[in-house]
Parts: sequence; C-alpha cells; structure tokens
Amino acid sequence: MTVSLKAAPVARAACHGRSGRPVLAPALFRLLSDSAMSRAALASCGAAVAIVDAQDANWPIAYLNPAFEHLFGHRDRDVCGQPLVSLILSREPGMQDLLLEAVQLPHEICAIHKNGTRRDVEIVLGPVYDSGGRLTHWVMTFTDQSELARLRAELATLQPRRAA
Repeated sequence: MTVSLKAAPVARAACHGRSGRPVLAPALFRLLSDSAMSRAALASCGAAVAIVDAQDANWPIAYLNPAFEHLFGHRDRDVCGQPLVSLILSREPGMQDLLLEAVQLPHEICAIHKNGTRRDVEIVLGPVYDSGGRLTHWVMTFTDQSELARLRAELATLQPRRAA
C-alpha cells in the first residue's frame, strides 16, 4: 500500500467572518476531520502499527497504535522519537536493509518485547510520500506469529522421522 499526502488546493486558508476575525476555511476543517478519522482508525485497528520517519536513517518512531503497545509493551508516549530498530527489531546488522529489499512484502522476523522476550512477527512496510514524491515515512504493520511458530515446531516433532 502506497500513501500519498497530497493536499487539496485551497484558494484561501482563511476569510473574515462577521466579527472581523479570521475564520478557518472549510477545506482546513475537512483536512483536520480526515486526520482525526485516520488517527481513530489506526487506534482501533487490531494490527500493530508503527509509523517511523523515513528521512532519518535510525527510523525514529512518529506513532504507535495501542495494538503495537500490547504486542511489544512499549507505549507511544514513552518511545516517540526513539529508533524503532533499537527498540524491537533484532540487533542483527543489516535488518533495515533486509526489510527494504522487498518493500510491501511480508517478512518474518524475530522482534523483541520490552521485557526482553523474543516474538516471531510478520512485518510489512508501506511507504508514505509527500506531494513532491519524496519518501517521508514508513508505515509498518506487525502480526504476531508466535503461536504459528509454536504449532510448526510441535508439528515437526509429531512427524515420523525418515530413515536416511
């Protein structure tokens, strides 16, 4: 999924009302309403979502939804601005490069919960571009794969061993 932040053209950002004070244009109200609706949708989404600044090589966190907080134990207000990679992603060199090799395709990786336990997750990155076509942010969704990994391991132990 690619998101483009293109603002609708607005002839005048403000006009003067009866009181003589500037009144915000309806386009600005729509923009703010759309922003609030998007934030509410992200907050109620069951998938863990993180938005990071793509302009900074460390990918500092711009937003985490409650599902992310539940999955990894980090609260948005406590870690906003900190690098995502150092918080939850494996500290293996080249992890960001691995994720960028196939953007918008799922990657199964091992992530780290705040308490230090490892979590098997599937991560998908989606780029966000500004109106000039410049990459500004990455939207990342995380799906917990821990139960699936446990079931795979259990299944492997139940399958009969083949003779060599």
